[in-house]
Amino acid sequence: MAEALLSVRGIHTYYGDSYVLQGLSLEQRAGTIVAILGRNGMGKTTLIRSVAGLTPPREGEIHFKGASLRGRPPYAIAQSGIALVPQGRRIFRSLSVRENLLLPTSGLARPGKGRWNLRAVLDEFPQLEERIAHMGGSLSGGEQQMLAVGRALMSNPDLILMDEPSEGLAPKLVKHVGEIMKSMRDHGHAVLLVEQNFALAMSVADYIYVVSAGRFVFEGTPQQLEREPEILDQHLGVARAH
Repeated sequence: MAEALLSVRGIHTYYGDSYVLQGLSLEQRAGTIVAILGRNGMGKTTLIRSVAGLTPPREGEIHFKGASLRGRPPYAIAQSGIALVPQGRRIFRSLSVRENLLLPTSGLARPGKGRWNLRAVLDEFPQLEERIAHMGGSLSGGEQQMLAVGRALMSNPDLILMDEPSEGLAPKLVKHVGEIMKSMRDHGHAVLLVEQNFALAMSVADYIYVVSAGRFVFEGTPQQLEREPEILDQHLGVARAH
């Protein structure tokens, strides 16, 4: 069996004295989409932040491509081949669309070679090309989300961490984000997805973890999750006809 691209082993992560992640473990292979589902405040974003090095776990190990990420600062983790599409977009409002997109190609970022360059991203998001010279802060919420996704793609990462990428998007754009994730998977990228949009997550994920109060209460395929009405109801608030 191929070695996992990402291996999270028994991590315990805190915000100050608040004990958020309580021994989570997961594995993800290259070219897959893994979705983390759960109600608000259950630890989904903290897991993303732990992998990205923004909120390092106090205990446990995270390995990426076989190497430990312990003690590595966020920029070094990004250089290793992990890109982040953060919740709330976090684009640079005072930089143009072009400048935002080119940031991952700086000397410090050391982007990997691959299909994604400025031309490819603009072809994927024609609205961004129309706004190429506009400041990030002048974009609509949907355009800012497209810019955040495009910026992550520019580094040609092995793994993309996506925290609520459909937030604030119109249904047509939500569908487009799903298509982008499937395209990334087809080109060998892995996506670790945190998402409140249940239908989107179920339509794109190869494997799903459900988190509640900092612990996983389910792991399996979307098809297996569909057969767990108690998990759907209790931990996701999704009613299923019996």
